[in-house]
Amino acid sequence: MKKTLNLVLAGVTAMGLALSAHAEDYITLASTTSTENSGLFDSILPKFEEASGIAVRVVAVGTGQAFELARRGDADSLLVHDTAGEKRFVENGYATERADVMYNDFVLIGPESDPADVRSAKTAAEAFAAIANAEAPFTSRGDDSGTNRAELRLWENAGVEPGGDWYRELGSGMGPTLNTAAAMDAYVMSDRATWVAFGNHQNLTLVFEGDDVLFNQYGSLLLSEEKHPHLKHDLATKWHNWLISEDGQQAIADFKVNGEQLFFPNAK
Repeated sequence: MKKTLNLVLAGVTAMGLALSAHAEDYITLASTTSTENSGLFDSILPKFEEASGIAVRVVAVGTGQAFELARRGDADSLLVHDTAGEKRFVENGYATERADVMYNDFVLIGPESDPADVRSAKTAAEAFAAIANAEAPFTSRGDDSGTNRAELRLWENAGVEPGGDWYRELGSGMGPTLNTAAAMDAYVMSDRATWVAFGNHQNLTLVFEGDDVLFNQYGSLLLSEEKHPHLKHDLATKWHNWLISEDGQQAIADFKVNGEQLFFPNAK
């Protein structure tokens, strides 16, 4: 009886140690709301976890906030979409490597009636200028996300400093910003993936797309071990390498919503 009890206790202890060890096999990933809202992570993370035994806990925020989390050492890995900001992050010593992972594009969404006649625009600059000239309602994320940073560059390209009652800065993620635009019949810039996956179109429709300046690149960064030695660099490296591997790139390509591919792998 005593021997049996000892065996049971030994088994429980071994199980507890195994569970404890397994509980450490995860990383915290700071990423964008578009990768979360579109459903991409729901599709690809189980494939990575099955292949590696490593779980990924996603903190989905705007790119600016994701940079800040990584800068403070509160995330093990970073997947964002602001190439210029990512390169500065490496140059400033917060990351040791950056790799292209995938791309899609930004699109302009607006009310079906298109009061600013954005559909007639030949370029993104013309489209943004038309909205400003008409003082048509426009909802901006206003959250220092990659999308917000891109939007502000496009206003600058159009020679417009947005402001006034027609321009609403929300400080929100992409989903809530689209919901507000739908409620207001307002124009809004979105990444295509979130727009396609968005279920509350109401009177909104895609009114402008296709300009090269709307290209939207995503990158993965390996964070600095020197600045943050406490992070799970070995596990984060496995995630980074999987994303740019043949298996990771295929997993991204396989993700579709309503039959439409939303992200296009382009790791070099």
